[in-house]
Amino acid sequence: MAATSYQPSARFLFWDVTLQQRKILLRGTITLVTLLLLAIYLMPLGYGAVTSLKSKQQVADPTAPILPAEAARYEYEGREYDVYQVPTEDGIQQWALVNKGRESSEFVDPANPEAGLVEWQGRWRTLEPARSLDFQWNNYPRAWETIDFLRLMLNTLMYALTTMVGAVVSSAFVAYGFARFRFPGKGLLFMVLMGTIILPPAVTLVPTYAFFTYIGWTGTWLPLIVPQFFANAYNVFLLRQYFLTIPNEMEEAAAIDGAGPLRTFISVILPQAVPALTAVSLFHFFFAWNDFFGPLIYLAGNPDWYPISVGLTFFNGLYSSEPQLILAAAIITLLPPLVIFFLAQRVFMQGVVVTGVDK
Repeated sequence: MAATSYQPSARFLFWDVTLQQRKILLRGTITLVTLLLLAIYLMPLGYGAVTSLKSKQQVADPTAPILPAEAARYEYEGREYDVYQVPTEDGIQQWALVNKGRESSEFVDPANPEAGLVEWQGRWRTLEPARSLDFQWNNYPRAWETIDFLRLMLNTLMYALTTMVGAVVSSAFVAYGFARFRFPGKGLLFMVLMGTIILPPAVTLVPTYAFFTYIGWTGTWLPLIVPQFFANAYNVFLLRQYFLTIPNEMEEAAAIDGAGPLRTFISVILPQAVPALTAVSLFHFFFAWNDFFGPLIYLAGNPDWYPISVGLTFFNGLYSSEPQLILAAAIITLLPPLVIFFLAQRVFMQGVVVTGVDK
């Protein structure tokens, strides 16, 4: 008996094609919605970047376009005249307005000035001015030189990097204790630690400031740096969850080789937790880079120690009439953390999702 080959029915092939089309349509819709949300989210940043490249006159002009553009002008017979977009029988022409009139005006064609004045019937006030792109790149060096960005950034980097090391090291030790050791009241202590996350900073602000004033630390970096060396509840939680994903067999193998708890922590746990440590480091770095209230109250009276967040606020107050310079300074301030994030985004995202080695 000859074997018969299986032939799928036309109905089955139709449903298979339809299912594939639905998957493609679903993926395309999700991609489109994601790009739309991303565009909405980045719209203020894009507007700030564009405005930072405008002149003061462009920012003050309510009729100016979104992109940096200056009104075009043309010199004719020793004088400069504004150029307008004039509708003619040959289409829109860019002509310079020489003599203004109510119902008719005289223009000159910059492309053919030898033709002399051209009379145009209509009200010139209804015409749109001709503009050309004019990026004011000098706004950035002006902003940099005005508020001594180099000193402010060095202060901010010192503050961010020092506190980042303290926060990560202390949080890693505390998280390792909660993840691997057994001791009385462990669950209660962890709940109390997690409860501090929802404690509003305003509740502890006055007693903390009074304490630091009493011991003479106000006006220095100490109230901002020293507390970061005593762990943070959020960092402890993130690192503890990551440590729990690391197999116990690794620690048991290290113990067989004669390694103690500290050696095991340094040689086994920390190398496996690089993504989580990177995420915690970046979280704290961004927090310290943007920290404003703490440096404002504890460094009062010492402007030479101000970080970029406080320095930029004083700059905004002094140059409130120069929004293009304010936005240029804001873009400069944004660049360092943005570059750091893009360089470490792969490890950062791996640490955020708290993935690890399968047990």
